[in-house]
Amino acid sequence: MKRALGILAATVALSALSGLAFASGGKDMKKGEALFKQHCASCHADGGNIVNPQKTIGKEALKAHGITDWKGIVKTMRNPGPGMTKFDTKTVPDKDAKKIAEYILKTFK
Repeated sequence: MKRALGILAATVALSALSGLAFASGGKDMKKGEALFKQHCASCHADGGNIVNPQKTIGKEALKAHGITDWKGIVKTMRNPGPGMTKFDTKTVPDKDAKKIAEYILKTFK
């Protein structure tokens, strides 16, 4: 009985730790980083912008342009301004676009 309770406690503890890893980034952050590198890094390396240096993707710069959450980044990806490639849902599905956006918000300050 004590052994079963110990195993149960260990399982619960590992599940909690897994949840923390996921909440703090985990797989989604790695996937977001990979997708960012695939679709965005050629123009936005290190959070910059080679087309328009005044429109970097750092959190404060985004905020100055009215983008404060992942939805704003995805909206811009879907309908960008001059000089930026348009990423439709066929090219970058919504699920992946959100991962990219969340990666940007957590990475570039």
